[in-house]
Amino acid sequence: MSGETLLSVQGVTVRFGGITALDAVGFDVAKGGVCGLIGPNGAGKTTLFNCLSRLYSYESGDILFEGKSITNVPVHQMAGLGIGRTFQNLAMFGTMSVRQNIMVGAHCRSSAGFFGSLLNLATVRSEERRLIARADELIDAFDLGRYADFPVASLPFGIQKRVEFARALAADPKLLLLDEPAAGLNHEELSGLADIIRMVSNRFGITVLLVEHHMSLVMEVSDHIVVLNFGAKIAEGTPAQVQAHPDVIAAYLGAPAAAEAS
Repeated sequence: MSGETLLSVQGVTVRFGGITALDAVGFDVAKGGVCGLIGPNGAGKTTLFNCLSRLYSYESGDILFEGKSITNVPVHQMAGLGIGRTFQNLAMFGTMSVRQNIMVGAHCRSSAGFFGSLLNLATVRSEERRLIARADELIDAFDLGRYADFPVASLPFGIQKRVEFARALAADPKLLLLDEPAAGLNHEELSGLADIIRMVSNRFGITVLLVEHHMSLVMEVSDHIVVLNFGAKIAEGTPAQVQAHPDVIAAYLGAPAAAEAS
């Protein structure tokens, strides 16, 4: 995989009791691209995402972000470090407006302290204007202008997904973890999702690590793909290389299908 490495997963192992969820998994994610992480159900994808988010600890191995270990970084500091995440199940503030939800995402980058906010100092007011401007920029980028002042709970699911994307970008992440972003979307919304992922990567220069079951979407938007099965990495490469890999064919279609394909 060419290009400067932003994220390096190095021999990460996770066990839950007698079950090995991740078995010495290792791969690199290049800066500026889109990396797909795929595999059948139970392959370990979500476990790895939770390790990257520091929701899970790993028994052995290490994860480096910009060359530095995140092993001891607290969960609440991950956004400030430059790692953002969207979730399969939306976690929006339903009664708040689209603009307010996006501003929540930007607050982790706010320099205003508690007492400054309490006293409503001039620097805090300036910071608030900056956050509003950032939110409005993202509202425009994600074509949310007509919904900006609507409560998020009143909007269709596909629109809420776009709000979640915008909120994640408001924190100015260097790496965005997308956890099954296609879940719940209809065909038209799915087509728009590919455009959104490309925009995140190309317009905003954000590196994307994507977990997704929708294979055509992964193959369309990914520069590089890593495949897990039963907690182990079985293949990685370009979409074309992964699609033709016999172990990947066996994992998805079964060994007999792989034998026929070869």
